[in-house]
Amino acid sequence: MLDVYLHVFTSGLLWIFIGTAVGIFIGSIPGLSGAIVISLSLPMTYFMDGGDALLLLISMYVGATTGGLISATLMRMPGTEAAIMTTLDGYPMAVRGEPARALGLGVLASFFGGMVAWAILAVLSPPLSLVAVRFGPYEIFAMAVVALSLIASVSRGSLLSGLLSAALGAMVSLPGIDPISGALRLTFGMHSVDTGFTLLPVILGALVLSQVLLDCETLDQRAVRQGGTAWVSLKLRDLTGYIGTYIRSSLIGTWIGILPGVGGTTASIAAYSVAKALSRTPERFGHGAEEGVIAAETANNAGTVGALVPLITLGIPGSVITAVLLGAMVIHNLNPGPLLFAQNPKIAYTVIAGALASNFAMLAIMWVATPVLAKLMYVNKAYLLPPIVVFCFIGAFSVSSRFFDVGVMLAFAVLGYLMQKAKIPTGPFIIAYILTPMAEQNLRSGLVVYDGSFLPLLTRPICLVFLVIAVASIVWALWGELTAAKAARAKAAR
Repeated sequence: MLDVYLHVFTSGLLWIFIGTAVGIFIGSIPGLSGAIVISLSLPMTYFMDGGDALLLLISMYVGATTGGLISATLMRMPGTEAAIMTTLDGYPMAVRGEPARALGLGVLASFFGGMVAWAILAVLSPPLSLVAVRFGPYEIFAMAVVALSLIASVSRGSLLSGLLSAALGAMVSLPGIDPISGALRLTFGMHSVDTGFTLLPVILGALVLSQVLLDCETLDQRAVRQGGTAWVSLKLRDLTGYIGTYIRSSLIGTWIGILPGVGGTTASIAAYSVAKALSRTPERFGHGAEEGVIAAETANNAGTVGALVPLITLGIPGSVITAVLLGAMVIHNLNPGPLLFAQNPKIAYTVIAGALASNFAMLAIMWVATPVLAKLMYVNKAYLLPPIVVFCFIGAFSVSSRFFDVGVMLAFAVLGYLMQKAKIPTGPFIIAYILTPMAEQNLRSGLVVYDGSFLPLLTRPICLVFLVIAVASIVWALWGELTAAKAARAKAAR
């Protein structure tokens, strides 16, 4: 094992830095994603050594996840799905003159989450993956219900507007193929909708292009420097002061990353919501809370590394990107799965060592680049928005090479713009859109497995715990709304 680590940190270091740098660059551009760059890079690895190919692709994976932090913080446009939650507090921090600090906290959190997940990957991969695959459909459904109920926690302003936004997101996710029967539903005779609305065009339209439309209204207004510095000046108390958030979000992100098919977006949603629920100042979340940036970025990077656990131990991809990594291993005859550690331990430990080296490379590259990147906050948006629009069109079209997806993106751009004008948050819309298919599929699969009975949701301990958490979060949100309304009425009566 030691010789593998030495190889990775010597001769493999060049591939690590190339992959991480490319991943960060692509991840920071709205419209492009880690899945796209890894898929395009896969053919170039055909003639590479299998270990070096994995190092290149894994480092792209880690870099792309962190790269989404940049545009999410500086322009309120998440470069990747996992960075959606970062926009809630990263962008407000940048607007008030702290872009470098927001980026610095995000980079530190990403590194911390990646390192915790790496430790779990290196030490506990086989037993953790075996526990994760024991989750049945009802357990995953209950976990999705928790994440959906936590929408109340991430909704700025009225709880009602947040739930309305979530309901719209859930409705948009329904057209397409029924997950159980395979029949078409809600397509209204349009064959282009037979597979539903693709995720990337919806995100690009509702989150990125809608923000472009809003920014076009204020093109003449530049962000004003408010005493913020371009240099990252993190101190020890930035780690010790939020140590509970770092550790908790790392564990949440790693565990959710291990669960096949759940993903880093769900991890960041859960970690952010828990951080807000346990914070002494929950009212600051959504308005530039440092703890919000830390929770979201720690969890999504931990989820990235955590997703490698089922990949190398069971041969089960947990996301689109890990599915591409699985394909790369098959192409190079590396036989991913339960026998990998026994038949080809060098490759298994190459993946583990690559995840470690990629996190150090990410930290070094981002630490050097952050002062330069932070200055983008003060560049006239007239120069930044046109390239973003072009990349959005490229990203939407590249998913399936259909102009229909471009039209979907434009339609959701208008919808997102109107929602923001009406003070309806777009975050719950996207969260519900992502989670509803997973919740529906697992609920209906559970009904098939248990002969139509809902009783296992209450008799299986893990399901019951998740549902109790969901109910508690809704009650907590309602209580907060009522308390705030009562305080407002008392203040108005004075």
